[in-house]
Amino acid sequence: MTLNWSERISPVIRDMPPSGIRRFFDLASEMTGIISLGVGEPDFVTPWAIRETGIQSLRQGYTMYTSNAGLLELREEIAAHLHGFYSVRYEPRSEVLVTVGVSEAVDLALRAIVHSGDEVLIAEPCYVSYAPCVTMAGGVPVPLTTTADNDFRLTAAQVEAAITPRTKALLFNYPNNPTGATMPREDLLEIAKVVEKHNLIVISDEVYDKLTYEGEHTCFAALPGMRDRTILLNGFSKAYAMTGWRLGYACGHSEVIAAMTKIHQYTMICAPITVQKAAIEALRNGTEEMKEMVSSYNQRRRLVLKGFQEIGLPCFEPRGAFYAFPSIRHTGLSSETFAWRLLEETKVAVVPGNALGSAGEGHIRCSYASSVENLTEAIERMGRFLKQFA
Repeated sequence: MTLNWSERISPVIRDMPPSGIRRFFDLASEMTGIISLGVGEPDFVTPWAIRETGIQSLRQGYTMYTSNAGLLELREEIAAHLHGFYSVRYEPRSEVLVTVGVSEAVDLALRAIVHSGDEVLIAEPCYVSYAPCVTMAGGVPVPLTTTADNDFRLTAAQVEAAITPRTKALLFNYPNNPTGATMPREDLLEIAKVVEKHNLIVISDEVYDKLTYEGEHTCFAALPGMRDRTILLNGFSKAYAMTGWRLGYACGHSEVIAAMTKIHQYTMICAPITVQKAAIEALRNGTEEMKEMVSSYNQRRRLVLKGFQEIGLPCFEPRGAFYAFPSIRHTGLSSETFAWRLLEETKVAVVPGNALGSAGEGHIRCSYASSVENLTEAIERMGRFLKQFA
């Protein structure tokens, strides 16, 4: 008897579409002469002192497991870092968990808190994994649409209007991927009132916190009354150019961190010790090089905004992360059609906005974490492409 695998795959997984970003770039990677503004990855190499620390740890024989929660020395550095920047305190032994990237932290947080049928409110457009992770945890993702008309900010009124008896949590990411939007402290304070009123949990993904170009980033957990109802997620990929190292962390109330650690110990066991050693160096001595990278991103941000304006591509001004999210509605094309044609006709790769939630339709995501030369050439190619829609 032949095994019919299509009948044996979990319906939840079978019916889940593949990542709209990866599907697109798997094909783009097979083409030559591509300028990619797609993948959200710094074009910098991890600073040498951080790399050297990782190499030295191997030379010293650090090749073993760590505790499930991660090296205590790293957790202490994370706690000190958060207190130093945002005046929010976490107990390193019980309220900090080191994860394999922030993506794992998102998955762990949702699986730890979501019961079957629970609703999780998600600010969109958003990172591609949020809604699928809610679904895989047995929950129901509920999108909250943000738009350029309101600087892609989430409002307290939106949150309150979407709450039902099944609502368990609110998940958002600021500075935002894909829009580059940030949230003013006063807006977050209003959302905090709604969260407390309806007894919600907040999952705040702040992996782009250091990539804030205007104003100061507000850590949601540091707001009055929010520390113990927030699962704070962050990591090393963006600020320290450590994407391939795959290291993140979660901070929160000891009970939810214990639940997340339980899942983590049965799946990942622990993050690699080499990476954890390198991360300690990043937190202790990586600030200056991190600031230099952020300054470079800010210069490129200005270049991209000016370039898009000159070629007639309307774009909200991003104030954080390293993405621009221009509107392509005036072309009459869908986001996906625009991205495919741009790739085929000019060899510039961008992310179609609908890959980042239905709220992203009519936009494309362009990462400016690329060289000035590549950005300049990409804008020129896009300008030639857009002339046919004038």
